[in-house]
Amino acid sequence: MKPFEAKTFTIPTLKGISTKNIEEHLKLYAGYVKNANLILEQGAELAKDPAKYAYLSAELHRKFSFEYNGIKNHEYYFEQLEGGAQAISESALKQKLVEMCGTWEKFVEHLKNIAVTTRGIGWAILYYDRDRKNLMTAWVDEQHLGHLNSAQFIFGIDMWEHSYVADYQPSGKKQYVEDYFENVNWSVVEARYKNATAE
Repeated sequence: MKPFEAKTFTIPTLKGISTKNIEEHLKLYAGYVKNANLILEQGAELAKDPAKYAYLSAELHRKFSFEYNGIKNHEYYFEQLEGGAQAISESALKQKLVEMCGTWEKFVEHLKNIAVTTRGIGWAILYYDRDRKNLMTAWVDEQHLGHLNSAQFIFGIDMWEHSYVADYQPSGKKQYVEDYFENVNWSVVEARYKNATAE
């Protein structure tokens, strides 16, 4: 299987979230890439004697979704910060969110509430369900527990403490969420939605 490669991101100076915090966060992302590749390599080696290494192989398979989703979630997260903050336009995405929540502001409040009120580590995510042609929000534990099958990731915010604690302390989670939304380039998110809804 082809190995994963870490992407590079051009992230400007952000409101509230320090360059140092982003640098450290990117190192964690690189760790997911490294670990996913190790699993691929070790899995191929263990597969040479499946009976002997059945237990180890099973554990590697269990770990892979965590590492893989750690890669993808972070790529979406950092892409949303590239190019500088840009407000959402009067786009198809905004229209659908207004249809879903009543107003754009109510959608933002709704997703912020998921991010700050759900206990534990994980992600607050906006998805597009291709089958029902609907947007949905969900909380995903860690990197991988609770992802919505066949739904496309449209927007997400990392709520692991490593994403904010250096700048905000554990008690500053709410301010981190407020600042993250101030830094989003919504044109990136709109492009994701457009791609997801293309027939």
